[in-house]
Amino acid sequence: MEFLNQMLEHAAGQPWIYPVLLVFFFIDGFATILPSETAIVGLSALSLHHGQPNLWILGITALIGAMAGDNMAYLLGRKIGLDRWKWMRRPKVKKMFAWAQYELGKRGAVLIFTARYIPWGRVAVNYVAGQTGFRHRTFFWLDAFACVTWVGYSIGVGLLAGQWVHNNPLLGVGIAVAFAVVLGFVVDHALRWWHKYLERKDAAAAAMEVDAQDEKETARIPDAG
Repeated sequence: MEFLNQMLEHAAGQPWIYPVLLVFFFIDGFATILPSETAIVGLSALSLHHGQPNLWILGITALIGAMAGDNMAYLLGRKIGLDRWKWMRRPKVKKMFAWAQYELGKRGAVLIFTARYIPWGRVAVNYVAGQTGFRHRTFFWLDAFACVTWVGYSIGVGLLAGQWVHNNPLLGVGIAVAFAVVLGFVVDHALRWWHKYLERKDAAAAAMEVDAQDEKETARIPDAG
C-alpha cells in the first residue's frame, strides 16, 4: 500500500499528467467512456494533502478539455448527424437523442447547462445541438458557463471528501471517487426527474390548450335545433 501511495504522489507531481488529462477531458465531451468527474475529484483529494497536482492548473486543464470536447461533439453532430456510427443506433442511445432533441427545443439554455452534470446526457445534448442547427455562439457561451460551474463543483467534491483521510492518499482518492459516484448518481437522477417533471408540465399545458381549442370550435358550430 505504501508503494502505491508513493507512486500516486509521484505521478500527480509530474508535468505530463496535465496533457494526459487534457486529452481525457476532451474525449469525454463526445465519447464518454469513464466520467471525467472521477479524475478531477480524485486528483483534487490528492492535492489537498500534497499540493500536487496544482488545483488551478488542474481546473484550467479540465475546463479547456471539457469545452473542447463539448464543441467537438457539437461539430460532429452538425457534420455527421445522429446515426453515422453503430453506437448511435443503439436503442438506449436513440432514446437519449430523442430526449435531448425534445428538451433542446423546449428549453435549450437550461438543458445545455444541466446536461453537463449528466455524463451520457451531455454527449447526447452536444450532438443534438449541432444536428438541429442550434446557434453555435449561443451554445459555446452556455457550455462555457456550465463547464466552469462543473469544474468548481468537481474540485469542491474532491476537497470535501479528501478531508476524511490524511495519511493515505490512495485511500483518500478512493473515498473521493466513491463519494463523487454516489453524489453524481443523485444529481443525475434529480436532474432527470426535474426534466421529466417539466415534460409532464408541458404535456398538461398542451392538453389544456387542445381542450380550449376544442371548446372554441364547438362554440362556433350552430345548434342544430
